Amino acid sequence: MPFINVEIKARCRNANVIRNYLQLHHAEYKGTDNQTDTYFNVIKGRLKLREGNIENNLIYYQRENKTGPKDSKFQLMKITDPVSLKEILIHAIGIKTIVQKNREIYFIKNVKFHIDIVPGLGNFVEIEAGNILADLSKEQLQEQCDYYLNEFGIQQEDLIAESYSDLLLRKGLTTL
Repeated sequence: MPFINVEIKARCRNANVIRNYLQLHHAEYKGTDNQTDTYFNVIKGRLKLREGNIENNLIYYQRENKTGPKDSKFQLMKITDPVSLKEILIHAIGIKTIVQKNREIYFIKNVKFHIDIVPGLGNFVEIEAGNILADLSKEQLQEQCDYYLNEFGIQQEDLIAESYSDLLLRKGLTTL
């Protein structure tokens, strides 16, 4: 079943400010996940296998590369045997790139927050307002993202249009 998120990615100048805000506003802390996202060669959109100690999912998504809040249409499947699935996908369609990151995961209602450290790229924050847990319109999800952009003091110049995979590929920092 496809879902929709409105999400932003931004450079994170001070993770402690965001972390403190989330704690003060009683965000649910899910933990810190050391994640490996393996991106596969697909004709359209992006297909990645996420392997972590908290999240293990196969994720297909389509999202426009633009700064600021953007729509992301995605499908997600929880995976119990990521090693076997990865081998099948490698042989069937091949790896595009691999992204490794250290990710803190928080929730406030239907909004998911990530504080990420990505080797070779730096520190980031992501805000994902989703309709999985709440029946909200795209406009309401957009309002939620805009609200937290303002609350966190994220500046326009800190917004990132691309995925980590695109940024790594552009810098020639791919782990294969």
